[in-house]
Amino acid sequence: MSLLELEGVHTYYGESHILQGVNLHVEEGEVVALIGRNGVGKTTTLRTILQLTPPREGTVRYAGEDVTGLPTHEVATRGIGWVPEERRMFGYLSVEENLRVAVGPEGDFDVLRDEMFDLFPDLERFREKEARNLSGGQQQMLAIARGIVGGNDLLLVDEPSEGLAPLIVDQVVEALRDVSADTTMVLVEQNFPLAMDLADRFYLLDHGTVVESGSTEGVTADDEQIRRYLSA
Repeated sequence: MSLLELEGVHTYYGESHILQGVNLHVEEGEVVALIGRNGVGKTTTLRTILQLTPPREGTVRYAGEDVTGLPTHEVATRGIGWVPEERRMFGYLSVEENLRVAVGPEGDFDVLRDEMFDLFPDLERFREKEARNLSGGQQQMLAIARGIVGGNDLLLVDEPSEGLAPLIVDQVVEALRDVSADTTMVLVEQNFPLAMDLADRFYLLDHGTVVESGSTEGVTADDEQIRRYLSA
């Protein structure tokens, strides 16, 4: 049984038909990348999984349970964490306070906080700093840390390298690699080599449909089919 399954999913924004019959599955322990040009439905797929934008047709199953149409908070409490592209942290709370509010009732805050400080030393240095005053890279680290400390079995990560300096990207990638040892992950990432490096499998989307999928091993942007759908 797959940890996550989308079957025949059609999702709309108003009258705009974004996802058009998406089928995909994610096995426990995998990192799966969603790739494709901007606007093809990658972020909408994450939002559909969380029921932020519920599908009009099709089914979303998590751990064998149909979660289609459930309130988002109920889906999240089943063990799905989200690291959105916009990061969405509490700007006027400190780094440590942001982590504290993200820890679930079963979590040991002190232990989880220290684990995140080991993973992201910058966060420990700025533990008392308000999140709004962090750099973009530090905010991304905090957003990922918040997703981890919630004790989630599945982490949805949207564009983690967006707008970051190369050195910070390297730190974020290494952190995600560490996290993936214990957490299943669905990754949306425009940086194709990065996505192929982190992920075990990929789904290539175009106009709201899956047009290619498979193992990331040996896949490069020079592949004719990949290049066709990634080029502008």
